[in-house]
Amino acid sequence: MMKRLLIVIPSYNEETALPKLLNELKTTVFLNSFTVVPLVVNDCSKDKTELVAKHNGGNVLSLVNNLGIGGAVQAGIKYAKRHGFDYVLQMDGDGQHPPAEVNKLLQAALDTQADVVIGSRFLNKQGFQTSLMRRFGIKYFHWLNRLLTHKSIYDTTSGFRLMGARAINLAASYYPDDYPEPESLIFFSRAGLIIKEVPVIMRERQGGKSSIAGFSSLYYMMKVSLSSILSYVRKI
Repeated sequence: MMKRLLIVIPSYNEETALPKLLNELKTTVFLNSFTVVPLVVNDCSKDKTELVAKHNGGNVLSLVNNLGIGGAVQAGIKYAKRHGFDYVLQMDGDGQHPPAEVNKLLQAALDTQADVVIGSRFLNKQGFQTSLMRRFGIKYFHWLNRLLTHKSIYDTTSGFRLMGARAINLAASYYPDDYPEPESLIFFSRAGLIIKEVPVIMRERQGGKSSIAGFSSLYYMMKVSLSSILSYVRKI
């Protein structure tokens, strides 16, 4: 029986990278057991993200207010739940996540029955490995996640992830807002979901600017650390 996959692409000012990404998605051959629908969630962009997405054949959900990455992803998850999708794949709008790698996550979900599958840069250490400072931060969040959940997930900040039905139902009700990736893994772990990590090859962003740079990196680490601890103690 065919399974329905919604690819949620949260996008804020990604007019440069989106055309290539959407065209790659059109030509990617996905596993035969999946029907795939891409959805660009335009997070109140100030550029031509919405027009570019529509021009390149993308389905577009445009938000009237900027909700941040977590809010944009959750909007896509709620859309998936409302329209009966079996899986949600989060994929960044900046082109870092090659569509050719999607089948690795899909196959892992089928083979392991995992509720969440994380695409990791660091298991095989191939492709773009990000900057030294970011790798330091990622190692820190790996340590924090392991301390709180007793699970070793090496790429806790990866925005390349697949969610099954149980994760969709949980995330539709609650999902972290600004920087959701590390905190959501703690939330999913506490809820008893099965989380797997598979090696993927990523690339440098194909356009736009990262929201995490300079002093914002320290703010990011402090905010996500506090949010992760609160997520650990909050009621499910």
